[in-house]
Amino acid sequence: MHTLEPFFNWRHLYIASEDSQSPFSGYQNSEVYFTHAIYDHVIHPQWDELGSSTLFMKQLYADYDTGYTILEFIGEWNDAIENDVMRLKRNILEPMMDAGIDKFILIGENILNFHGSDDCYYEEWFDEIEDGWIAMVNFREHILEEMTEMGIDNYLISGGKFMDFSWRTAHPDALFKKVEAQVQLRLGNAF
Repeated sequence: MHTLEPFFNWRHLYIASEDSQSPFSGYQNSEVYFTHAIYDHVIHPQWDELGSSTLFMKQLYADYDTGYTILEFIGEWNDAIENDVMRLKRNILEPMMDAGIDKFILIGENILNFHGSDDCYYEEWFDEIEDGWIAMVNFREHILEEMTEMGIDNYLISGGKFMDFSWRTAHPDALFKKVEAQVQLRLGNAF
């Protein structure tokens, strides 16, 4: 796991630690020391903490004018023991929402497990973004199935074309437009 780096090809466009509106403003990552681990597996030092011992992330991009952010995750999403969604919402998402972000693209190809508890924080997050949305891109099928069993899929858009999104070669704005088009198709079909 120590070789899995957060996506870095947009660093010439955006660096969260240099964004005064980001919850990661001023955050310093080590370039050489592996200081974090998920269980007994060290992870690359460029992943950022969100307050969980099993889930780490990187804010890859934010556009405050359009109101979206792209977040990449690694590890185990554990609401049952770690209450990861509460930590994510309180420590990371609420400051982003206060800065005008209401559209969230969550990239989950490096999420290996999910352990659910209830849907309260997901519902709260969903209710607070009013005209926004939460899209889950490239999450593994077994994780989406477990989230569906917990009823979390009522608040997040996932599955279908979101299961195999080619995003690494796109500009963040192009990725946003592609995701938003799929979201609008889904929402249009929901009514």
